[in-house]
Amino acid sequence: MISSCDLLKNKVCLVTGASRGIGYAVAKRFAACGAAVYANGRREESLKELLSLNGNCSGSVIPLYFDVTDSAAAKKAMMQIKKEQGKLDVLVNNAGIMKDALIGMISKEDMHQVFEVNVFAVMDMLQLAVKLMSRQNSGSIINLASIVGTNGNRGQMVYSASKGAVISLTKTAAKELASRHIRVNAVAPGVIDTDMFRSIGEEKMKEKINLIGMNRAGTPEEVADTCIYLASDLSVYVTGQVIGVDGCEVI
Repeated sequence: MISSCDLLKNKVCLVTGASRGIGYAVAKRFAACGAAVYANGRREESLKELLSLNGNCSGSVIPLYFDVTDSAAAKKAMMQIKKEQGKLDVLVNNAGIMKDALIGMISKEDMHQVFEVNVFAVMDMLQLAVKLMSRQNSGSIINLASIVGTNGNRGQMVYSASKGAVISLTKTAAKELASRHIRVNAVAPGVIDTDMFRSIGEEKMKEKINLIGMNRAGTPEEVADTCIYLASDLSVYVTGQVIGVDGCEVI
């Protein structure tokens, strides 16, 4: 497990949904590995813990407060990065929501909300990032997908469809952007020990863990370490891939 390194030294990174869970772990790990991390959150108080890292790691954390579904705000944030850094090396599209319901109980409102955040905002952020990355003829875009996007899961038709879309757009963008040396990959976590996972209750947590070959939930830091690989120069010839971080989960 990576704690501190120089793998991302001098890289400028943007991580969406960085206030908690996987996004928080990614931003923290990136800063520990020397990156200037623009951390996105919707509310100002949500990034206080991340900002306390400044001065205690080799990189830095710069807050960006905006809703990823607000195209104008996202564009303004990207312009800020351009003005302050002149480049963007890495975009991590982590912000996402989950709305679970069985077939027949799914509302149009939930469909629209999930796709607005999990798919449309990802495409929006990707297009904005590409404008900056194309100028430098390099970049890495990492999209957070999910094991349910590849395997499906009962009661998660909308969420799995949104993450399946993330996988498809990742593969397409990788083909389109390869000539510009912009890599696009996806990370597909399985069961990860976050507040969201713990909220399902002890009994359901045990049921989920019983389906995992390694017999435990993963940690946000383990997902973040995979993101470090994809963000760094260790993966310069890796694009269009979906990397599972699931401990051999069977769903």
